[in-house]
Amino acid sequence: MTMNKERKTTVIKDFARKNGDTGSPEVQVALLTERINYLTEHFKTHKKDHHSRQGLLKMVNHRRKLLEYLRKNALERYKAVIDRLQLRK
Repeated sequence: MTMNKERKTTVIKDFARKNGDTGSPEVQVALLTERINYLTEHFKTHKKDHHSRQGLLKMVNHRRKLLEYLRKNALERYKAVIDRLQLRK
């Protein structure tokens, strides 16, 4: 089971740049991070779920590309997203 509607709307509200914003890179990265975190927990119990693992790799690559875009075009926004999601150590 993925995110429920309430959790998704709270993530969108937290990372939206303006009211009704769902397509900004910050929101997309935050939603992908939620799904990635869910799947990593899923794989701790379902080790042989290779089909979902392939989807996880696609999500990780998509998030990486969005972060790369943010880093090139808006460095301050990139740093803010990284700090809020705690992606880098």
